[in-house]
Amino acid sequence: MNYEDLIQIENLFQAFSEFKKGKKKRLDLQVFERNLEDNLFSLHLSLKNKTYQHGKYEEFFVNDPKRRHIHKACVSDRVLHHLLYKYLYSVFDKSFIYDSYSCRLDKGTHKGVERLELFARKVSKNYTRNCFALKLDIKKFFANVDHKILFELLKKRIEDEDILWLLKEVIQSFSVQIFANIYLNELDQFIKQSLRVKYYLRYADDFLILESNRSRLLDWYTSIPVFLEENLKLRLNPGKIIMRRLSWGVDFLGYVILPHYVLPRTKTKKRMFRKISDKLDEYKTGRISDFSLNQTIQSYLGYLKHAKSYKTGQAIKLLQG
Repeated sequence: MNYEDLIQIENLFQAFSEFKKGKKKRLDLQVFERNLEDNLFSLHLSLKNKTYQHGKYEEFFVNDPKRRHIHKACVSDRVLHHLLYKYLYSVFDKSFIYDSYSCRLDKGTHKGVERLELFARKVSKNYTRNCFALKLDIKKFFANVDHKILFELLKKRIEDEDILWLLKEVIQSFSVQIFANIYLNELDQFIKQSLRVKYYLRYADDFLILESNRSRLLDWYTSIPVFLEENLKLRLNPGKIIMRRLSWGVDFLGYVILPHYVLPRTKTKKRMFRKISDKLDEYKTGRISDFSLNQTIQSYLGYLKHAKSYKTGQAIKLLQG
């Protein structure tokens, strides 16, 4: 696909249609949609004339559960992000390892947890021998991505100069989620091909290795920080380097994986009951609808169904009345 094909107005309308799913109640989206054709044709013209510049971000903080600094682009920029995500996905996804689970079709947290369960059974020989898990996290990943390295990685698979120009405009924002997979695919390939690690999973900037031999796991661990710093200018978060036996429980992607079963994370359960209690108070005072309350409860029940959590699910249903 060349640049002219990519930015066709039909593709922008399609990108908007897909982007808005699940967001219809958001005010900025409603305002944008009131003049949808004008807004999308304006975006198309700026792309066609190569006058497009990424807008500034709205900054705010959320607490869910920890305090996070959020940067939110305007709607037209996010529509373009979605268009570029689809394009980059078609170019790069086939080069990713199977066990990368963030922002990919038919992947996600639940598939990652299921795969981790399978790996745990294999490494432990059906829970009859030792299984160690090394869990690592990259320190301030999104803030520390080197844009020059990322752009060079993009150039390896994209030849169209105009598409590269547009990606360079957007790269500074680092808002297209697939950029993270493209960047960290270098780490994935190093771990799988150079270190020859068999049981490895990654979700965004969190990754985990399973191995029965603790010494071998420590050897791999010493190689990873060197590769990250020399090739990607990244560092591990020293406070999130965790090695555990499977029998102690492995905390990953919101669940705790143990021999024979999976549990919901304790912190998540506490937050869940607190939020449901808050929602019930809002419902009783007429601030939210029955539909909104039920949506919240069903989302938590959906989370719990992937773990051994019958009693917790029953407790939530009792709260609902």
